[in-house]
Amino acid sequence: MAANFWTSSHYKQLFDQEDVDVVFPLDKEKGITLEDFKLIKMHMASYISKLAQHVKVRQRVVATAVTYMRRVYTRKSMSEYDPRLVAPTCLYLASKAEESTVQAKLLVFYIRKIYSDEKYRYEIKDILEMEMKILEALNYYLVVYHPYRSLSQLLQDASLNDISMTQLTWGVVNDTYKMDLALVHPPHLIALACIYIASVLKEKDTTAWFEELRVDMNVVKNISMEILDFYENHRMIPEERFNAALNKLGLQTLDGQASLRARRL
Repeated sequence: MAANFWTSSHYKQLFDQEDVDVVFPLDKEKGITLEDFKLIKMHMASYISKLAQHVKVRQRVVATAVTYMRRVYTRKSMSEYDPRLVAPTCLYLASKAEESTVQAKLLVFYIRKIYSDEKYRYEIKDILEMEMKILEALNYYLVVYHPYRSLSQLLQDASLNDISMTQLTWGVVNDTYKMDLALVHPPHLIALACIYIASVLKEKDTTAWFEELRVDMNVVKNISMEILDFYENHRMIPEERFNAALNKLGLQTLDGQASLRARRL
C-alpha cells in the first residue's frame, strides 16, 4: 500500500456507506429507488468498460473513470447529470488523468456504433461541456488509488502469485467497480478481500498470513461478503431492468434538449 494514500485527496474523500446510498430529491420525485440508483451506476460502469474496449485503454483508466462516475453521483442527481453522458465523459477525463488520452470524437464514434438508441447520441461539444461540470462536481480532485498495485505486492508476500491466483484475484478486483466499494474502503483492504475470496475458492490456507498482517479481519470479511452478495444477486441482471430504471429519469433525447434550448433562446 503506497504510504502517500493516507495523505491523498482520495483518502480524504472516502465516504460512509450511508452517505453513498443517497438518492437525491429530484431523482426520488421521478420514482428512482435506491435499487434503481445502484442498478444505473452498475450499468454505466459496464458501459464505460465496453466503450474502453473499443478505444483500447488500460484497465486502470476504466477503474478511474468508474470511480469518477460514482463520485459525481454522491454530489449530483442523475436528473441533472444524465448518466448516458456522464459515463463516456468520465472515461474521456480519466484517459487524460491517466495519461492515455482518447479523443472525444473517437468516443462519439464508438458510442454510435455500440448504441442505436437516440438517447445515447451525444456530440463532441456535449462531452466537452460535461467534462467541465464533472471537474467542478469532483472539486478538481482527480487522484485515484486502485487495489491493483497492493494486490500484486500482497500476492507476492503471501506466496500466492501464481498465474491462477493472480488472474482470479484481478478479475474479482475488476468486479468491485460494479459496486461502490472504491468510495468507501481503502484500496489495500479491497485487495485483501479479493485475496480472501480467492484463497477460499482455491482452498488455500491463508489464516496465518492474514494474522501476521494485523488487519481488521471483520472489515476484510465484510467487504468479501459484499462482493459475494453481488455475485449472487446482481451479476446477471437483464438489460430490461436497467432500461426500466433509466426510463424513470425521463431524460430527453438530444432533439428534445435542442428544442428546449431553442425555446429558451
